[in-house]
Amino acid sequence: MATISDVAALAGVSTATVSRALNGKSTVDPVLAERVARAVEELGYAPNGLARSLRRRETAVLALIISDVENPFFTAIARGVEDTAQAAGFSVMLCNSDENTAKERRYVEVAAQERLAGVIMSPTTGDSDVRPLLAHGTPIVTVDRRLEAADCDAVLVDSRVAARDAVRHLVDRGYERIACVAGPPGITTADDRLDGYRDGLRDAGRKLSTRLVRRCEFRETGGYEAAKKLLAQTDAPDALLVSSSTMAIGVLQAMAERGLRAGRDVGIVSFDDAPWTTLISPTLTVVAQPAHAMGQLAARLLLDRIGGGSPATTTTTMAAQLIVRGSSTR
Repeated sequence: MATISDVAALAGVSTATVSRALNGKSTVDPVLAERVARAVEELGYAPNGLARSLRRRETAVLALIISDVENPFFTAIARGVEDTAQAAGFSVMLCNSDENTAKERRYVEVAAQERLAGVIMSPTTGDSDVRPLLAHGTPIVTVDRRLEAADCDAVLVDSRVAARDAVRHLVDRGYERIACVAGPPGITTADDRLDGYRDGLRDAGRKLSTRLVRRCEFRETGGYEAAKKLLAQTDAPDALLVSSSTMAIGVLQAMAERGLRAGRDVGIVSFDDAPWTTLISPTLTVVAQPAHAMGQLAARLLLDRIGGGSPATTTTTMAAQLIVRGSSTR
């Protein structure tokens, strides 16, 4: 079996650098860390997780608590977390909260009781109960959503600005009655996107109307019911900002039932660039979020915490990208 010395020799670094890189130390030069990661993969090196766990009195396992494992956005985050954790010799326990606070709480309790090394979570609400983790001193990093209940590292996307820019795009394309299919109240990303939608309308000198907003679960069924109600109005919208790709599936179904075509009849911009968005006709205009990179960074921050990194917490806000396609082009 390969040893840490073998990894160091192949990467051209010291064993101390290998150790720091595998433990996610931020002091390691990114170029050297990448060489170490390649050497680990080439040699099939597996750190002695049991010995490390005994030294720390914890398991070399991270918990990732996300709200919907079927959502491609969260799947990409999970892959980013797993890729980074594995390279550092950690395993990842995937937990699906289903936007259910009680289910989330059970996973939090398990992570604390089993002395997992750390937790990455997309909290169901800003005040999600993480007291069991805090009591055990378990490091926490949030991804995609903020957590007001604890001072911890966070990796976010500027959803408000992204939503504002999406509305501006629809205005520039000549759409007059722009509606929003928004997520549930209390979820920070849902609230931010709705605020950004309103910002975009204000910037364009448009009136805000509660008749053009429907809040629902981040689910296909939620998007379907919301779009049905919006499109059934006598003053139906001619464009929709949709808060997730799973919602967008339901929105497109509701439009198809009314014989409406995206772009021509109703413009659509949806958050998240799911794989299917380029397979439909017309292709879907999206707000693409760097989900995989978010997962990678969240894992690196958590590994740095586990390794005794700086006590000062950080919030990293990444930018989303508007990708214009056929669904918002008349």
